[in-house]
Amino acid sequence: MESISLLNQALSPYQVTLGPVDREGARRLALQDPTGTLVTECRVSQTQLADKRQLTDLVDGFHRDLRIHEGRLDPCIIAAMANVHSIKQMAVA
Repeated sequence: MESISLLNQALSPYQVTLGPVDREGARRLALQDPTGTLVTECRVSQTQLADKRQLTDLVDGFHRDLRIHEGRLDPCIIAAMANVHSIKQMAVA
């Protein structure tokens, strides 16, 4: 599967693992550090894995989560990002 290869390249040195497809058609995506410790996981749809734009968004989200995990993202930046997300959600509604 091309998407797992792209995810592994984009998220190196972290290891990406995709679980089997569940009843809703989603898969568990787990990210482990080089020692094998689980860092984060989420459920992703087949569409997210197949569509380059959605796959890019997924990788961007993981990069953000990894910066938070590693302590490289300042808390005020996290709050600002949450605020932007809230504003976007209100604009859609």
